[in-house]
Amino acid sequence: MTTTRSLHFVTLLGSLRKASFNAAVARALPGIAPEGVCVTPLGSIGDFPHYSQDVQEAGFPAPVTAMAQQIAGADAVVIVTPEYNYSVPGVLKNAIDWLSRVSPQPLAGKPVAIITASPGMIGGARAQYHLRQSLVFLDAYVLNRPEAMIGQVAGKVDAATREFLGRQLAALAALVRRLAPQPPAA
Repeated sequence: MTTTRSLHFVTLLGSLRKASFNAAVARALPGIAPEGVCVTPLGSIGDFPHYSQDVQEAGFPAPVTAMAQQIAGADAVVIVTPEYNYSVPGVLKNAIDWLSRVSPQPLAGKPVAIITASPGMIGGARAQYHLRQSLVFLDAYVLNRPEAMIGQVAGKVDAATREFLGRQLAALAALVRRLAPQPPAA
């Protein structure tokens, strides 16, 4: 009998707004995760200062190192973000810039799923495209399918959306398990 170990995913939220649709999506993830997957939120990227090499040389801010350690210790990251001006929110890009400078790089080799939600029709597709570019540079393993772009999100964290997001989390779990080193045959 083969047993699979439990997986731990963390969510990185790209919105600071209290009534954020994306925050509502992120809060729903623990309740829809497949069996054997635990999903917990990371701290707020709003606690990161604007990136500056001068600040970095004085020492990494505590919120940056804490988040980097949480990411490093997780099996996967789920980024949930809105789209701002056809791209990622500046606060999310700032967080990625900070995290990219931590050594060892916490997103390198890390499976990542992206969820975008937007009041617009295409649900943040352009933000996903730009985010994928940054994650490729960081050598993250971005889940290709299913892509989760929730258009016209108001009131859409419904049963159908939850079911779809559950499939994305299951696909991310399968990716994590495919990438995990296999024990030697006995």
